[in-house]
Amino acid sequence: MTKVNEAVAIDHGLKKEEFSKICDLLKRTPNLTELAIFSAMWNEHCSYKSSRKHLKKLHTKGKQVIQGPGENAGVIDIGDDDAIVFKIESHNHPSFIEPYQGAATGVGGIMRDVFTMGARPIANLNSIHFGSPQHKKTKNLLRGVVKGIGGYGNCIGVPTIAGQTTFDDSYNGNILVNAMTLGLVNKNKIFYSKAVGLDKPVIYVGSKTGRDGIHGASMASATFDDKIEEKKPTVQVGDPFTEKLLLEACLELMNDSSIIAIQDMGAAGLTSSSVEMASKGNLGIELDLTKVPCREKNMTPYEIMLSESQERMLIILENGKEDQAKKIFDKWNLDFAVIGKTTNSKKIKLIFNDTNVAEIPINLLAEKAPEYDRKWKKTKLPQKIKFNKDDFKTLSLSDCLKKILSNPNISEKKWIWDQYDHTVMGDTIQKPGGDAGVIRVHGTKKAVAASVDSSASYCYSHPLSGGKQVVCESWRNLISVGAKPIAITNCLNFGNPEKEKNMGEFVECVEGITEASKYLNFPVVSGNVSFYNETKDKGIKPTPAIGGVGLIKDYKNMLSMEFKSIGNIVYIIGKTEGHLDQSIFAKDILNEKKGPPPSINLFNEKNIGETILSLIQKKLVVSCHDISLGGILTAVSKMCIKGNKGIKINKLKGLTNKYEYFFGEDQARYVVEINSDNIQSVVEILKKNSIHFDDFGIIQDKTVSFDSDINLPIEELSDVHKYWLREYMNN
Repeated sequence: MTKVNEAVAIDHGLKKEEFSKICDLLKRTPNLTELAIFSAMWNEHCSYKSSRKHLKKLHTKGKQVIQGPGENAGVIDIGDDDAIVFKIESHNHPSFIEPYQGAATGVGGIMRDVFTMGARPIANLNSIHFGSPQHKKTKNLLRGVVKGIGGYGNCIGVPTIAGQTTFDDSYNGNILVNAMTLGLVNKNKIFYSKAVGLDKPVIYVGSKTGRDGIHGASMASATFDDKIEEKKPTVQVGDPFTEKLLLEACLELMNDSSIIAIQDMGAAGLTSSSVEMASKGNLGIELDLTKVPCREKNMTPYEIMLSESQERMLIILENGKEDQAKKIFDKWNLDFAVIGKTTNSKKIKLIFNDTNVAEIPINLLAEKAPEYDRKWKKTKLPQKIKFNKDDFKTLSLSDCLKKILSNPNISEKKWIWDQYDHTVMGDTIQKPGGDAGVIRVHGTKKAVAASVDSSASYCYSHPLSGGKQVVCESWRNLISVGAKPIAITNCLNFGNPEKEKNMGEFVECVEGITEASKYLNFPVVSGNVSFYNETKDKGIKPTPAIGGVGLIKDYKNMLSMEFKSIGNIVYIIGKTEGHLDQSIFAKDILNEKKGPPPSINLFNEKNIGETILSLIQKKLVVSCHDISLGGILTAVSKMCIKGNKGIKINKLKGLTNKYEYFFGEDQARYVVEINSDNIQSVVEILKKNSIHFDDFGIIQDKTVSFDSDINLPIEELSDVHKYWLREYMNN
């Protein structure tokens, strides 16, 4: 047997001082299995040791919040005893090593987090980020990830209703794959993971345990190097058909009162699920590992405890309910085994072949896990760029617009979403390609809207502003479809937290997220932190992804972004100052990457957002789209392309620099389409709420025109917008 020493501990991802602390706490040297359990529970992925201190500051409470962070997923009340369970999680490292399985098991894992709480999954979303399109690996990684997401979600029969895809060279050595799921549950039938009661049977259900995924959680808590290929065996392998059986079996068992607690075997598998359940209930747990169903011969306690084989759950049942529960899992052709019991020892005790192979006090694995207060550096707000007037003289508005519409981060992503089934279950009422996906609550008038957003460039330039901006972007996307924003989930993707700059980016992004979510009453109910997104010392740009969820009380009030009717009037709501720093225009056209992100005025965000929502509910606007990446002209062009309508843009008063006005990325702005009969009512409401607006133009047949600067057929703009990704993937 391997003798445990400092070198072995370091091989398991523990620091020298952490190994020393383990020996002190145990008052002895752990054996190999015990060391493996510590390494799993104390790594960044499971213990949040670098982030816990800062996550405690998040705004997590609200009138509609039933369950905030700390459970498998967050839960919000949407009325009529209905609740939405939702969460976003990362599967970054596995997806870079093995894109198909990494992405597929990311989707499978997040769905289990949702249905383990008693909810039937009703929608999936994703936020995926790749390196430069010119990088040799990008195309294959994109193809594999998209196939993996579609392969798993489509097979299990849950629609993928929205998402986000970006390209940036900071992801060349470390792509990001964040998966989000929403589930529907009766608010009186939510299941939790807290173990309660003594001598209660501990049940293993689902697939058999194999050697796939061993050290998966440790790998997720480490940076990459040249030996990345050797890590392939640590990527889990998913089977969506088994997950579908597991989903149905669990939901069937949840119909009565058999279950005391239930937990998905996710990162660190049987180790984290058993320890977390016991820790939450302040109990002990005893497991006989010889009873764990294994698909490979001669598996050791070490391998059984660390395996991250997919499609498995751990359940604590009421006594005497085992036979009835077993019948359900037999019917669905799934493994069911009583592998242990709850105890009053407050320890995890493992038995294998009638021998005690591990015994650790639970609190050493949970509460006593390290919590670091890492040093961090504040990012100063960069100085604004003084653009030279001569830079604009040689430009043409038409050429700039076409170039921006074909930018990889703006261009249409139909090639991606066409591979996802977005209408399975028959309740999707707004498909990918809009501001947010919308799904009807089956058999009711209600609909739930969801979107996922991130802005790495803004967060890299000034993390505090960037953190605020992503929350506001999510808020605007939900409002644009007519949904009242309720709550968010976040996936915080960052580099190595041991570097002061990276840790500073994390701290300030969290501060920005907290400030915005508190002001907008848009609490964080669940989430995930992914650190060490770094290869050969090059980290990613800070990428907090925000998944927002909102409610439309009557789905007939839902809006979409495409222009509807010729002759309708188009207004820009919100003030345009012409902020070009960090914009697509500055980077793509002027080749300027410095400068601060646009400033965030939370009062304006709230005031304008709530006013837009009231205009939508009063049926005074017929289409709406928020203005973000690419500015006004980009947003308006997308509405034209989607609706196959043109626009005649008015001569705008006091326009000093048309490029700043049309392509500036100022926040808190929307484009709305209004029937001329409703103009007076809209203007009265906007003036009453002291909201700036521009009378921007009138919808016409198939041309976008402005003065003598622009005269472009929609067909041409549409071709430019749809061309890039399709062509890139086909060549």
